[in-house]
Amino acid sequence: MNGLSVLREKHYNAVLLGERKLHGSVMVFRVRPDQPVPPARPGQWLELGLGVWEPVMDGAEPGSATRLGPEGMIRRAYSLSSPILNESRTGLVEPKEEDGFEFFLSLVIPPAARAKRVPNLTGRLFCLQSGDRLFISGLPMGEYTLDPVGKEDDVLFLATGTGEAPHNAMIWDLLRRRHRGRIASVVSARHAEDLAYNGVHRKLPEMFGNYRYRAVVTRDPGSERKHLQDYLVEGAIEAWAGFPLDPSRTRVFVCGNPGMIGPPRYLQGKRVFPEETGVVELLEERGFSADLHAEKMNVHYERYW
Repeated sequence: MNGLSVLREKHYNAVLLGERKLHGSVMVFRVRPDQPVPPARPGQWLELGLGVWEPVMDGAEPGSATRLGPEGMIRRAYSLSSPILNESRTGLVEPKEEDGFEFFLSLVIPPAARAKRVPNLTGRLFCLQSGDRLFISGLPMGEYTLDPVGKEDDVLFLATGTGEAPHNAMIWDLLRRRHRGRIASVVSARHAEDLAYNGVHRKLPEMFGNYRYRAVVTRDPGSERKHLQDYLVEGAIEAWAGFPLDPSRTRVFVCGNPGMIGPPRYLQGKRVFPEETGVVELLEERGFSADLHAEKMNVHYERYW
């Protein structure tokens, strides 16, 4: 074995089964662990990892890995996605049909100063091909799940970019168990080609009468350069969802760009929202709550950043 083979043998415990690159910066792929991993609850995440010795795609900054050492591993949490439909798109995919875990990644180029300081994992993941080895953690984690959803609740999913990954798994689960409430998903992406699951979501309303979907793009020619916050204020999201945002029966799940979410922080015991208004603040103004300490929390967002 050469030096790289020895390092990979020592540190890696999974294989990349296949990949679907929509273009140079968006990719869907599946990873199969060498050893069984407990089933994930929809919305949870696993860590992926590669060594600092792995190549970085052309044009991406490798970042500084000095503190990790020559055998260091770069690890990051990624939400688990789902294909939702089977390959023929005639029905929902069955758990036994899925081999490994599905991930939806985008290659985000950070500001130059930060790119040089932080080891670049996605730039390395984008170099992988089917059959290549990598690291995956052994236990799904995260509390961004469907546990709080009641059988009759209306459920709204709001996502930017690859933030729709956990929502795909959640939507699959709700439809599989024949959720009685209404379900809607609104996804915002920079370009139409970034919408990796667009065809699946457009098929679902034909199969399930309680499901609606809307995708919006912000950077394509002729597109409206609006944020999900703008559509929420205008009332468009409720129109697309097909149900009112009623705090007494609606659960809202928000994932993606932290600027869109606008999560509050606790400063000197007080909840303080960011200067730029996000979805969480707008919903709280309408009677919803994302406060972990509230009697009824009905706005949920991923908190692993």
